[in-house]
Order: sequence, then structure tokens, then C-alpha cells
Amino acid sequence: MRLLSKFPLGTINRRLHSSTSSSSSSSRLAAHTHAHHKKTYDVIVIGGGHAGCEASSSSARTGARTALLTQNLSTIGELSCNPSIGGIGKGHLVREIDALDGVMGNVADEAGIHFRMLNRRKGPAVRGPRAQMDRDIYRDVMQSVLSGKYDEDRNGNDGSSSNNGGIYRENLDLIEGSVEDLLLEEGDGIESLTPFLDPTEDLTLLNKLNSNSNTNSNNRDDKTQKNAALSSTAANNQHRQARISGVVIKHTDGTSSELYAKCVVITTGTFLRGVLMLGKDRYSGGRHLRDSEIVEPPSVGLAQTLARFNFPLGRLKTGTPPRLDGTTIDWDACVIQPSENPASPFSHVRQFLAQQPPNVQKNTLIDCYKSTTNAQTHQLVMEYAHLLPEYDGMDGKGNGPRYCPSIYKKVERFPDRTGHNSFLEPEGLNTNIVYPNGMSGPYPPEIQLKIMRTMVGLENVEIIRPGYDVEYDFVNPQSLTHTLETKAISGLFLAGQICGTTGYEEAAAQGIVAGANAGRAAVAANYGNHIGAGSTGAAAPFILGRDEGYIGVLIDDLVTRGTQEPYRMFTSRAEYRISLRADNADLRLTRKGIEYGLVKDEERIAAAEAREMLIDDRVNELSKFKLFVTDWAQRDESGHMGGDAVNRKGREGHKKSAEEVLGMPHVTLSDVESIIHDVQTEERQRALADAEAQLKSSSEEESTEFQVQAPTVMEPSPPSIYDTVEATIKYKSYVTRQHKDMESWRRAQGVRIPPDLVYDHECLPTLSKEELEKLSTIRPATFAEASQISGMTPQSLVFLYHQ
Repeated sequence: MRLLSKFPLGTINRRLHSSTSSSSSSSRLAAHTHAHHKKTYDVIVIGGGHAGCEASSSSARTGARTALLTQNLSTIGELSCNPSIGGIGKGHLVREIDALDGVMGNVADEAGIHFRMLNRRKGPAVRGPRAQMDRDIYRDVMQSVLSGKYDEDRNGNDGSSSNNGGIYRENLDLIEGSVEDLLLEEGDGIESLTPFLDPTEDLTLLNKLNSNSNTNSNNRDDKTQKNAALSSTAANNQHRQARISGVVIKHTDGTSSELYAKCVVITTGTFLRGVLMLGKDRYSGGRHLRDSEIVEPPSVGLAQTLARFNFPLGRLKTGTPPRLDGTTIDWDACVIQPSENPASPFSHVRQFLAQQPPNVQKNTLIDCYKSTTNAQTHQLVMEYAHLLPEYDGMDGKGNGPRYCPSIYKKVERFPDRTGHNSFLEPEGLNTNIVYPNGMSGPYPPEIQLKIMRTMVGLENVEIIRPGYDVEYDFVNPQSLTHTLETKAISGLFLAGQICGTTGYEEAAAQGIVAGANAGRAAVAANYGNHIGAGSTGAAAPFILGRDEGYIGVLIDDLVTRGTQEPYRMFTSRAEYRISLRADNADLRLTRKGIEYGLVKDEERIAAAEAREMLIDDRVNELSKFKLFVTDWAQRDESGHMGGDAVNRKGREGHKKSAEEVLGMPHVTLSDVESIIHDVQTEERQRALADAEAQLKSSSEEESTEFQVQAPTVMEPSPPSIYDTVEATIKYKSYVTRQHKDMESWRRAQGVRIPPDLVYDHECLPTLSKEELEKLSTIRPATFAEASQISGMTPQSLVFLYHQ
């Protein structure tokens, strides 16, 4: 193994200041970790990254007794690569996670030191909140939340009032150790101990299907349909090869033990048979500890077990750029990128309460800067390409993120570009380390230094730690259901990079769904008729549709289409993106989260209900306020409310509501509310003047009974509802049309396909070989899933439907 101490730069430990050391984090968690932890849990989560943090916390919120197992407690919540959260598409995911009472949004607000709303000049559907993190604060706050001490650390109370501190203290144990293998009960067609309710057992859709497609449907009674549905459920079990019963864990003292659980969630990130690469050097590991020579070992046993059960494994890679010494950067030569102030927080509760993130309140924000590559940079990138690693995937080229490529891939793909931007992002308030975004490339350290020194402002830069790549195993997510449970092993769930995604936010989004379903299934199996569970002990699965959230889009894309390269979320992936905005995630998901037992924080529930009421009231007020179109135009200084068009003959007596005017291009909510305020103020002043005159002319007896009824004046929409009110009205016509499409889609998407259907030419002679192969591989559960498969034609779907 080649260690960083052999690098010629000799600056590994220089200026590695941090506000809180890793050792202090470990000691704080040690008090919460059970020295003699329980032997049996409902759910075990493997891995303390972003997927693991959300999976363990969401499982705990369902009431499941949960253990989070990680090799190193001090690295729970670590930002392994870039020190930022959010972005286009990604910011939507964070807001949705927060709407479901997840932890990432609030932690990001606490650690944020630079905030921006990306795409602010574009429509609200594609705007994405993004924030730069202080790595130490993010890690420490995440550990504080999961240990149930967040409120105590911040407010000095017992932590039971909010943020689910009591739930995490009661239901979540943090255990240090390496998971060596899974404990399994094997057998073809083995019965699941944690079943989910089969949607086909809801006879509503089956009745509709039969009445529309079978003229003899009236002769088929409910019992026959119920038996057919149960047969379909039983057939699904035939694909099971095993069921989970726990894990084998190796402790820090070298001893091993077994922990038992009904469900296990694997969130191993880049650790699954991970190999680190720097130049031509290769050595086993999942990642380097931050600012350290120490390599965290890979997970080999789990990979071998998955391979034994014929999980479709592939190799992906990702990379992290070198870390720079900020004191050696010529900041004046770079382009400043200041933070927005006030910021747009990720937390819906914080937004509703009009609270700014802590570092915004304290005015301890940082500036980021922009540098660029040039012809000299590109020349060196290509000149030393022969020194790059040889990977296992794609014939040695490696299968990396398409939308977060290395500098080599950028130069190779775009040879005509004269430069590529690199954003220089400080990693914290108390460190000089800088992250050069967009400059990953695992060249030998001395070559990395040469490349960096060609860039504007970096002519004399020093590298504190060279960048490196990691190649790792992933499981084709087509082997999962929409609950993220594996089809082959009952009770085993996967989430994060192991499913072929890239990015903190995508991992966390999968984690909250996997943890929720694992927790619900385990609790339902324990206690029978739990919330959302049937009397048989089967749980109603927590599944988000593509029309409900980006989380639904992400998971549906993965499990129905699979991925052959690291998957990244973009707004363009969502066909319902007009409805799935970052500003309305709580309105879309919080109520569902409450129904499925995920949302527990009373403050969050109250905030969501209050915001929904305020938005409805304001939209209603705007729909009722009307003026003549000529009045709107005369009071509007911008000319966007009609201008000369209102002077056309016949327009004089026409009225428009404020809602209709706001729907016009370029008209803002503040424009409309300003005019409403002026009109109502004038009406109020006239009413008061008339009342005063009437009072003067009245008798003394009449004056004692006189009451003034002056109209109220509309106040401007507060920031907590402004964006949502404006977007709701501006997109109203589009959303109405979209809702009709969604309703039509819902009527058909629930129709189930028998899981034991044989896909061959004998049974389905009109389907092509490609279609049969894809159906056989993916085995869609519904026609909605089948229609999402690339290459499936409408004619084939119709034939399959009638079969």
C-alpha cells in the first residue's frame, strides 16, 4: 500500500486547522454508543455516510429499534468530496428530504457558510438552493442530531422539544465496527418475514380493468379476484433466494459478534471492493480519512455475498481533486463569488419562522472565487494522460460521472474549449484548505501541482493533499423494488452509491426511503396492525410517485431503467417538474410523511399546516380582488399589465382579478400586491373620511352608537410564502393540464403484471427480442413500470395488457 507520506510535496499536515477535531467527535459519540449494545434490532443500517444517516434516522422515526454500524464513529456525516450541499435538481432533493423530516436540510443550514439560489433568473421550477459547508460543523451537527443531543448542544435543554432528539436517543444506537458479512436464511421461494402489502389486493383497479376489458367481468366475483391477487403475491416470493437475519460485525478490539435484525440497509458508498488510485499506483480502500494518510478499508465480504446471490455487479469510479493551501492563492486575480444575504435556507421550518441560518445571522459568511484553465493547462492535461490510472471498468478507461467529469475528460470531450471554470471553495471558517471544484484528476502529485499552477491566481499555489480516484462495485438497481428492497433477499435494502448514483443528495434521498420501508416493515411484523399496516403484519410500502417528488423520479429511474454510469439528478429528468418545485416540497410531501409515520416533529407539522393555510388564503384573496384593466395599466409603471393594449375599443369595462394579472408575463407578486395595497389604502382613507363627516353631522345619541367599518389593507406576502404563492398562480394553467394527465396516468399505472409471467416468443409472439430481454431482466410489477422501459413500444404494451 502506498501512503501519502511518500508524496514529494511534504505538506500533508500543513495548516490543517479545524474548529473541532475528529477525536473530540468520537468521544462525544462514545457516550451514546452502547458499550454492551443490544444483540437484536429491528433494522441495521451499514454505513455512516449521507444515505446511512437518513436511513437510520428515518427508520428510527418509524418506531423501529435501529442500529447504525460504521467503521469509524468520528466520520459519521463526513463530506468525503466537495464541501457543498444542493444545486440544480440536488437542491430539490434536499428540500424534499427535509419535508419528510429528514436531517440533511437542517444540518446543511447549521453548517452553511456560503449560500446561493442557482438559476434565480429562470422560472421557479428550475431554481435550486445550494450552500457551501464548513466540513467540521456539518460533521459535528450531524453526529449531534443522530445521537439525540442536538437540542441539548444548541439550547441547553433535554432535547425532547423538537428535532426528534428523544426518538433518536430511544430508537437509534451508533455502533463502531466493520460488517464482515450478512446472516441469511437461504432457500428458493423462502417466505418473507417482513412483507409489504401488495397493491393488487386493492380490488378497485382490478374491478375497473375487468369491467373495461372483459365482457364477462360481472361473472367474476371479488373472491376470485382476491385469489388472483394473492397468487400474484405468492409468485413474487418464488424469486426470493434468502431472507436477512442479521450481520457479522468485527469490533475495534478484533473480536467478532453477530447482530440480529429483521431488515438490513446497506449504504456502503465507495467502499464495496473499493480501490484507490493515484497515477499508476493502486491500493485497496474506500477513501482516505480527511487530511490524513490513513486509508479506510474496503468492504469485501459484503461484495462477495452479493456476488454469490448473482446480484448484477459493475464497477464505477469517482474522483476528488487536490486540496489547496489558501494562503498561497492570489485571490485578487480571481473572480469573487459572494454569498447571498439573506440566504434561502433548506429547512422549511426555518424558512417559515423567518430564521436565517446561524452563520448568516452572525455574518460569518465566506466568499468563493472563480479561476479558469487555459491552453497551457490543457496541454499538460493531455501530455501526461499516459500517467493516469488503468481502471477495471470500460476497458481500463473507467466509468465515471458524466456530469462531474475529471479535467482530463473535459479537455478530451471539448478540445475546442479555451478554458473551463474552477470554483475555489474554502472548506471551513477555521481552515486554509481550499477545494478546487472541477479539477479532479488522479495524476501523480507532481503533475497535479504543475497543472494547478497554470491557472489564474494559482501560479504559486501549494497542494496540501493530492487528489485521487476510487473505483468500486455497484449493484444494478433493477434488482431492487421501489421500496429499495432487493428482489433476491427479503429484508435487505440498498441505498446510495451502491445503487449506481453519485452525489450526497441522491444518496440521502435513497436513504430516507430505504430506511422508512425497512423500519415500517420490521415494526409491522412485530406489532401487526401498525399505522399503514394490515392485520396480517404486512406494511404498506412508502413509495413516492414521479408526480409527487424528485425522490420518486430518482428511484423510479433507477429500479425500472437501471444505470450504466453514475446517476445524477437534474430537473430535466422530471416530466412533472412544473409541480415539483423546491419551494413547495413541504406542501407535496409533509402530509404524506405524517400519514406514513415519518414526520414526527410537531413544530414541522404545525409549520406545514400553517403555511398551507396562509398560501390558500392569499391565493383566494388575489382571486377575489378585481380592477378594470385600464386601472391596472394606469397604476402599473412597468407596462407589463397591459400598456397600450388596454386602450383598444371594448376593453374599458373589462375587469381582471389580481390572480389573472399575476399570471401575465413579467408581472411579479410584489407588483400586484403594491397596487392592491394602494387601492385598499385609498378606499380605507375615503371610508374613514366619510365616517368622520357622518359622525360630525350626527346627534350625540347617534354618535355613541356609531361604528366605523373601514376596509382592511392587504399586507405584502411574507418571505415564507412569497415564492410559492407567485409560482402557484403563474403555473396554474400548466399545472391544471398536468393534473389531468396525472389523473389519467394514475388510473392505468396501478394495473399489475403477474410476477411469474414468462417473457418469451411463445407467450408474447408480437414482442421483439429486445423488448422480451428487457422485460425479463427488469420484471416490471405494473404497466407504469413497463412503460418506463426504454425501447418498449405502445403497441407491445397494448398486446401485453390484453394478455
